[in-house]
Amino acid sequence: MKKVISSLAIAAVLTFGFNNVSLAEEGAATTAQTEVSSAANEGSTSTDATAEDEPQLDFVQTLKQKYIEGDPLWMTPVLICLIIGMALSIERVVYLNLSTINTKKFLDEVEGALKSGGVEAAKEVCRNTRGPIASIFYQGLDRSHEGIEMVEKSVVSYGGVQMGLLDKGLSWLSLFIALAPMLGFLGTVIGMIQAFDKIVKDGQVSPTTVADGIKVALLTTVFGLIAAIVLQIFYNYIVSKVEGLVHEMEDASITLVDMLLKNESKA
Repeated sequence: MKKVISSLAIAAVLTFGFNNVSLAEEGAATTAQTEVSSAANEGSTSTDATAEDEPQLDFVQTLKQKYIEGDPLWMTPVLICLIIGMALSIERVVYLNLSTINTKKFLDEVEGALKSGGVEAAKEVCRNTRGPIASIFYQGLDRSHEGIEMVEKSVVSYGGVQMGLLDKGLSWLSLFIALAPMLGFLGTVIGMIQAFDKIVKDGQVSPTTVADGIKVALLTTVFGLIAAIVLQIFYNYIVSKVEGLVHEMEDASITLVDMLLKNESKA
């Protein structure tokens, strides 16, 4: 719950800050356009000079300009989906990378500890190793005195708990992937309605009015699709990482049972 609240707070701060910068730039752009229009009335020579001196917008400035043109009322929810989705994605990527270990090396260390120091030595190796595989091994070794059957049950039960931790937050990420383009489409539909209302109000079909209205309406869809594409890439990476860890957990659990059986037979 704390992570969700933190993500929402970060998203709100970034969004409001972005809106303030965007509105300030919009006011500056309006002032600049007024000055250019006044200069244009003085003569064509002044207009040409102003056009030549107009600075080129970089990538970030272009994005801010398109954000304003697309109407911040509909662009802001898409931006919030992207920010929160990216926060969840980064948290999952960091968690999964920290959960990944050299499984073969870990299995060799546990097997060596079992042979040299018994179950307690193997548990110490598990305590000093991070990740779900080490946690599952510790639970299995802790129940080893109750028999192999109890070890298997413990490994299966705790494996389910670790799988739930690995999948944490993926449902919210998939929600934002679906929500971003839908919000973009909603903004597009409403923008088209507003464009047609303006045509009805003017009483004539003006190519400029229609083109501007359609361009502004489609910008929300473009931003929504971009947000969904970026989040989908992270989602697929996270899912593939989780599947790999689950397969390693299953293989390692089988190896643990085999180790305990060999250790009992030697004892």
